[in-house]
Amino acid sequence: MKKIKLKKKMKFTTTFLIITISVLICSFLLLQYISKKVSPSFFKYAEIETKKFSNIIINDAIASTITDKTTSGEIFEIVNDENGEIKTIDFNTANINKYLTEATKSIQEDLKNIEKGNIQKVKSKGSIKNYSEADLKKGIISYINSGIVFKNPILANLGPKVPVKISLAGDVISFISAEVDDYGINNSLIKVFVNLKITETIILPFKWKDIELEAKVPVAIKLVNGKIPNYYFGSSKETRTITVPNS
Repeated sequence: MKKIKLKKKMKFTTTFLIITISVLICSFLLLQYISKKVSPSFFKYAEIETKKFSNIIINDAIASTITDKTTSGEIFEIVNDENGEIKTIDFNTANINKYLTEATKSIQEDLKNIEKGNIQKVKSKGSIKNYSEADLKKGIISYINSGIVFKNPILANLGPKVPVKISLAGDVISFISAEVDDYGINNSLIKVFVNLKITETIILPFKWKDIELEAKVPVAIKLVNGKIPNYYFGSSKETRTITVPNS
């Protein structure tokens, strides 16, 4: 009698283990399938939110470290010939390096502090005032309604919200570029931009993805009386860039 009960117990245990393992495998495969199907939709919206948030940090950092601190005289070096005509236009490399390095470090530090939830250390607080402080302390920059997977406007706001986090995946690469154009009669318009390339990781609860963000922010515009010189920023036809170290 005891042997029969023992056999039944062992059979029940074996059956239970088989069912449990089967359920786990099926659940895993189902999650993989769902993740594969819904991930593109989630990451599409997460990428939009990440770029929007990062651009806020970038624009504020550049404004506070370059635009609000410099004048055109600190950025440009213009040499005239004996007739008063513009001979060359170039960058003031020392000033550019100084301000651009400061801006780059500010962006790196702010993005790292956002990632860690240290919003009290974020310098661009004015720019992120419309974001939830409680969420930012958790490293969350946005939420995505899970209803977007149905691709239906009526269902888009339904379902639980998926949190979006970001992580700085590499260094912030920054450089200066310029454009010189004819402006009116015998005038030149010089526009200077800060260009940035940032690799960030979008982190969702079930998956992560690296994206490359590029930004081009104007920092100075100068109208120069006289035709475009034969020499400017290293070439008469091309834009010269100066790469600045990030550390």
